[in-house]
Amino acid sequence: MKKNDIRTFGIVGGDKRQLFLGKSISDSCCDVIMGGFDKLQSTGALTLADVKTAVLESDAVIFPLPSVRGDSSINTPFSDRTVILDKEEQSSLIHKPVFVAMKDKFLRAYPSLADARVFDYAARDEFAILNALPTAEGALECAIREYEGTISGSRCLITGFGRIGKILAKTLRALDAEVTVSARRQDDFAYISALGYKAENTSALKSVRGYDIVFNTVPALIFDRALLMNTDTNTFIIDLASLPGGVDFEAAHKFNIDAVRALSLPGKCAPKIAGQIIKTTVFTIIEEVYG
Repeated sequence: MKKNDIRTFGIVGGDKRQLFLGKSISDSCCDVIMGGFDKLQSTGALTLADVKTAVLESDAVIFPLPSVRGDSSINTPFSDRTVILDKEEQSSLIHKPVFVAMKDKFLRAYPSLADARVFDYAARDEFAILNALPTAEGALECAIREYEGTISGSRCLITGFGRIGKILAKTLRALDAEVTVSARRQDDFAYISALGYKAENTSALKSVRGYDIVFNTVPALIFDRALLMNTDTNTFIIDLASLPGGVDFEAAHKFNIDAVRALSLPGKCAPKIAGQIIKTTVFTIIEEVYG
């Protein structure tokens, strides 16, 4: 197969990101069949169909983020149906490129596709880097909405100095917040210092005192019962880490600490750019593999 052989994309399931993904692909002069969007009556130039049609009549199929739920069904928030790929659909997918998010979880749900051409677009570095900006903006929107003070002048702690942490720190500083970043690596401490932020050692966090807002980006249980016992009750915590997350929410509730889990922010706060990011990543994979 060559990239020019991929003329029709099936987009199965997903949220508003997939709608903008479909439009972006359609604007690139490819046909798009949307499956699993039963609640919608129209998507403009895009073709609405059932999942079977989207899978069988396409040259490549793109699944959402996350692609499957815990019961192995496809993530289809725009449908009231439980969508589980049948044998005919799985057999069709073996013969075409399949793009998913969280490949390991997808293949556990559908082991028959273990030898198929399944690509994990969410595992790509460029996808994660591009998604960091809408995630950071979504976190900021959450803080503005939920925190009773102003971002300007607030004392903010960011745990983790990865892609999201870097952009979030810069954005908060631009809004005149007092920014502290916790990290573990010496090179991160050097960057934090060079950029003018205060620094904490994540491994040495025994208490969280003097902060108005905490943004956790670390996908590990940082804010466990012990740390939350030593966290100011007027601190607002936003957990941005992927599941299982970095906050013991049961303990936070017990200690009267406001904490929220903020997942899939690009899809909620910036679905247009999030859809375009998926399209860019998928097209890059196609160019690399089939170009």
